[in-house]
Amino acid sequence: MPRAKFNTLTEQMFYILLCLKHECCGIDIMDKIPAMTAGRVHVGSGTLYNLLDQFLEEGMIRQTRAEGRRRSYVLTAKGLEALETEYQRLQWQMKDFDRVMGKEDKI
Repeated sequence: MPRAKFNTLTEQMFYILLCLKHECCGIDIMDKIPAMTAGRVHVGSGTLYNLLDQFLEEGMIRQTRAEGRRRSYVLTAKGLEALETEYQRLQWQMKDFDRVMGKEDKI
């Protein structure tokens, strides 16, 4: 069965939405992601603009302004909810890892 669209976020999706907590344009996002991940994550322009279009269609972000070809975006309540849901999913994965690997806090 195929995965529901945006049921879980890829790492690139997560960081794009995280960048859009504050208004920014695509080139800003491409600069911010490597900076916030110490160079571990990069998003190419094709992937970025494809995902921005999909996020717009889903109502997860909204366009705030357009200056020529430069468009700026910001996270919506729906996008924030998706980001928070993904954060919780990742937290559960970490807890499961710690439990299975015997790394739970010993009291």
